[in-house]
Amino acid sequence: MNTLNRRQAIGRIIGVSSAAVGGALIANPVLAAIATDAGDWKLEVGTRLAYVKLDPMVVAKRAYETGNGCMYQVFDSIIQSLAESNSPDAEKFAQVPTAMAHYGYAGMLGEGTVCGNINAAGMLVNILSINGSPANSFLSQVMRFYENEALPLQTDSFLNGIGADKAETLAKVGSPTAANTVLCHSSISLWASKNGKTFNEKGMRCKQLSASVVYELVVMLNKAFDGETVNDHPVSATVESCQSCHTADSTFAPSVKTNMACDTCHGGH
Repeated sequence: MNTLNRRQAIGRIIGVSSAAVGGALIANPVLAAIATDAGDWKLEVGTRLAYVKLDPMVVAKRAYETGNGCMYQVFDSIIQSLAESNSPDAEKFAQVPTAMAHYGYAGMLGEGTVCGNINAAGMLVNILSINGSPANSFLSQVMRFYENEALPLQTDSFLNGIGADKAETLAKVGSPTAANTVLCHSSISLWASKNGKTFNEKGMRCKQLSASVVYELVVMLNKAFDGETVNDHPVSATVESCQSCHTADSTFAPSVKTNMACDTCHGGH
């Protein structure tokens, strides 16, 4: 027996209705019901959409070519890729308004605070489910990757994969740096200092950084989808040591609840 999917059904109804009423489709109650079923869906607090495996290099290239700031690059590239995937929620992914992520550029509207790559990762995993389980834990993984890895990635395979020229990368990006923070201004300042650049020269560096974050995040999400336990980027030994005393319940020392790198701002004691 041949069956019609939703899109095919709408197409058939449009064709029949056009012939019957000369294109006056809005009055067709069947079409209206189907359009309402799709059009009235909206993302609400607690909603989870099903992740399916993506090609990390394809999505990283998409992020690199997207532009409009780091937060938008990361969020839009993954959401749009899932909208085009075989996820059972593909049509819902297509309705997520990714333009709302634009504000995250340069540490939220240029304020230099939380990097847009981190902001986007948090927004993304908060609405994803992996085989029915929340994906929230991957925010910590992305944050640790961002803090500790020398970024952006500069292997030949990665640069070729995203379509970046190696010579131009060397000239405009220079050497990758480990941020040891999730703050935009510190991350860029450290990179600029090491490479003799200014903040205003960050364009290619930040585009490649976002592509690097997308690549690593998709790799980890794919592993989880395949049933692996993912802990590729745990907290550092320094943070783990601090957390042994500085807990959310501690009374003898400052009460702390965070996994961020501690020694970026705080000395030991």
